[in-house]
Amino acid sequence: MDVSAVRKRFPALQHHEQIFMDNAGGTQTLGTVIDSVVNYIKLNNAQIGATYPVARSSIKLIEDGWQAAAKYINADRSEVVFGASTTQLLRNLSSSLHDHVQPGDEIIVSVLDHEANIAPWVQLAQDRGATLKWYKPKSKTNPLIESEALSEMMSSRTKIVACTHVSNVLGSVNDIKSIAEVVHKTPGALLCADGVAYAPHKLVDVKELGVDFYSFSWYKLFGPHVATLYASKTAQKYMRNIGQPYRATDSLEGLLSLAAASYELVASIPDVCQFMSEIPWDLVSECEKKLQGILIDYLNSVPDKVQIWGQPVADTQKRIPVVSFTVHGRRSQDVVEVIQGKSNIGFKWGSFLSVKLCEDVLGLTEEDGVIRLSLAHYNTDDEVHMFVRLLDEVIKS
Repeated sequence: MDVSAVRKRFPALQHHEQIFMDNAGGTQTLGTVIDSVVNYIKLNNAQIGATYPVARSSIKLIEDGWQAAAKYINADRSEVVFGASTTQLLRNLSSSLHDHVQPGDEIIVSVLDHEANIAPWVQLAQDRGATLKWYKPKSKTNPLIESEALSEMMSSRTKIVACTHVSNVLGSVNDIKSIAEVVHKTPGALLCADGVAYAPHKLVDVKELGVDFYSFSWYKLFGPHVATLYASKTAQKYMRNIGQPYRATDSLEGLLSLAAASYELVASIPDVCQFMSEIPWDLVSECEKKLQGILIDYLNSVPDKVQIWGQPVADTQKRIPVVSFTVHGRRSQDVVEVIQGKSNIGFKWGSFLSVKLCEDVLGLTEEDGVIRLSLAHYNTDDEVHMFVRLLDEVIKS
């Protein structure tokens, strides 16, 4: 893959020398997306539902965005909805499933998840008098959601299982398809998967995965700050309308939209999808394998100095290029600040709102947590080699 050509598509990578290695928090935005947002506001800004020319143009642009989002994940137009963030969409979803969960029913939540896919279900269990079950992994250093262990937790009262496709801290890929098969052995049980960390690195096919609900954020996929939630037609039957009572409820938009889809942002989604269609996923995987391999190979070479959290290999079937580690005897914050003081590399430390994972599984504090390097295919080998060199200096100092 011609990384230099890819980098030219991102204005931020051309206008300053910041090296972005915090992409799991949000990627840089495509130039075509920026242009689309500006042009919508400048030339097509009108309320939908009217029939005058600019309004018609606006309606078409928004509909094109909706259709593109659905097609991108192999869903029907009626199975997707936009919102401000995955956090907000999952909270709305939990509210819509209020009647599906009765007192004495069970909700299973994974401790590996971001709070976005934990807090709504904890609240729903409390509100409905349901039993909350926590999925806790067997391994401390390489925790995963294992289908067999999940199967042992399921019962005839299980109504919702919430888990992450990829941990935003570990980068480890969970086998969502096999998890969905386990969940659906129980009649009425629904699977809600958080795809935020997965979507920027691999193609999402919700039908192939077999999920009931799936959400991800476009601003972590080189696009605007807006998110998409998928809900299958079957799963929608269990949802109540939380929006305007007079709206048709034969689509997810009718059930859940709450007018939360920013028009100018939705209108830019086709530009994201176009960009992703131009870059073969096998080349993206090859590039990311090489990038994370540089870092993981170094970390594996100093096992007495560091602890890798998650898969200790660069295999892109097992992980995406979100690599977290700690340095023995050093605070994560100190390591980050020393490296940033010597370079223009942008990365972070902390728990990244996966507090239960850091505290209850990894045995770390929420405040200091891990050192996380999250890469995208617009990063370069030289950038990662620079990071490794600086990290080596810190470790040996």
